[in-house]
Amino acid sequence: MIPLKDMVAAAANNINTRFIILDKGKTTLEGESKACLALVADETAAVHFQFWGEECDAFELGDIVCLVNGIFSYNRHNLVLRAGRRGKIEKVGEFTMVYVETPNLSEIRWVPDPNNYNKYVQESVLSPYSRIFPPLL
Repeated sequence: MIPLKDMVAAAANNINTRFIILDKGKTTLEGESKACLALVADETAAVHFQFWGEECDAFELGDIVCLVNGIFSYNRHNLVLRAGRRGKIEKVGEFTMVYVETPNLSEIRWVPDPNNYNKYVQESVLSPYSRIFPPLL
């Protein structure tokens, strides 16, 4: 399992990690499929997670989820973690996990790595926390 902070944006299904769902947005229609965005985190970082189809209703706030062969890449100009077509997500627990909400990897500007065009490198921080799911003050 890779900690969220060690993920690098890339067009490859190679992310195996575990996280807790902190917040979920509204379910919307993307073409003929349902989609919803969530804020997820582990003890090292947070990131936006894209649920598709039946996944939107299958997972709730506080669920601890294991992701196998996930992808961390751009989807409609937003950097999100998702299962993708080859990945798998499974609920493995609930409510008992240490987490942090910053840094949020979806709020970092990533640019193509000049040495490897299949990978991205961090360029700058857009916001230290999620602008979609702002922290409660």
